Amino acid sequence: MTKKIAVAILHGIGDQKEDFSDVFSEEITKRFSQNLKPYFPSPESELVIQPIYWGIVFNERENEMWRKLSADSRLDFAKLRKFVIHFFGDAIAYQPSANHNPNYIKVHETYARGLQELSEAAGSDAPLFVVAHSLGTVITSNYFYDLQYIPYRIPDSIKQNMRDTPLEKGDTLTGFYSAGSPLALWSLRFADFDLPIQVPSPQLGKIHTGLSGKWLNMYDKDDVFGYPLKPLNDAYDKAVHQDMEINSGNWINSWTPLSHMYYFTTNEIINTIGDDLAETWKKINLKNK
Repeated sequence: MTKKIAVAILHGIGDQKEDFSDVFSEEITKRFSQNLKPYFPSPESELVIQPIYWGIVFNERENEMWRKLSADSRLDFAKLRKFVIHFFGDAIAYQPSANHNPNYIKVHETYARGLQELSEAAGSDAPLFVVAHSLGTVITSNYFYDLQYIPYRIPDSIKQNMRDTPLEKGDTLTGFYSAGSPLALWSLRFADFDLPIQVPSPQLGKIHTGLSGKWLNMYDKDDVFGYPLKPLNDAYDKAVHQDMEINSGNWINSWTPLSHMYYFTTNEIINTIGDDLAETWKKINLKNK
């Protein structure tokens, strides 16, 4: 019996829909399957992808805010203003605080439920990969930071959405692909840019002997929201395997700040992730063959 690969996908800021990852998931699965066809008759079944739609926490209230603000006001640039509310509203509302911001907790409850579903579908000890865009990279960093460094401070409402499985505890975290990440900006909240999460998890080798992993940070030099991470400090330099400069989007938008919106449609990202997932599957399933 084979071991499956688990992948969680998180969207970024903005007015996102529940189907945000459908096309991206299909393309990653296609690339993954191309790599494994010589080894397995139905390779697509070996990859379990779980979208984590955290935008559900904010979208309704942001829409309500816009309706109230625009009802009796003659505001210029209405479409741009609505975009700004969704784009920056997520980031402002999510900010963690010492008193446990309820929005932060609700987002992490959603994350925990997503990992629980992934654990059930892929296996409780399946190697876990996280692909996150924009604010989703910050949410991922915070979520696994809490698991790795301060598990005793995780609120009960989040723990209630977690089972005692290696995957849900973050112990099988193998790879983190951060795309268009503003994590460098978030690190300004700390005196020395704080500590990064550990990828792979320090526990991974105990569960999957010999399996290695990495944190790959992908950014477009024209994306004003996405930044390299290794230059922040020595800890980030060691934690991040590579700051990979890519060209996000097509010839119309790839050289503008709009490139921030197109990471999930970029072939270089799809191929890199699909190939890595396939190599991990080979390592854990063909090591004795």
